[in-house]
Amino acid sequence: MCLGIPMKVIEVAGPGRALCANGDVWVEIDTLLVGDVAPGEWLMTFLGAAREKMDEVSALRSRDALSALEAIMNGGEVDIEAAFADLIDREPQLPEHLRSGAPN
Repeated sequence: MCLGIPMKVIEVAGPGRALCANGDVWVEIDTLLVGDVAPGEWLMTFLGAAREKMDEVSALRSRDALSALEAIMNGGEVDIEAAFADLIDREPQLPEHLRSGAPN
């Protein structure tokens, strides 16, 4: 399984490359799939490559959810409703591009 990691662009490292940070971890990321990036932008990354640009609120929400999963896996206490606030009190939805093929 591959988890997406939200990362903030620190600097452009060359064509199709950016130095990005996830907390104290800095990684050079392939940005060819998302086009030009600028310092301060947030990217959802998978295995060293950016797959989409995202807003800061979504990036931090994703980071909180990943931190909660890590805490759960390590036996820690987690406020599930705070960590996954965007999922509370709503039905899961398929992405738009998958809805046409879904049974009713």
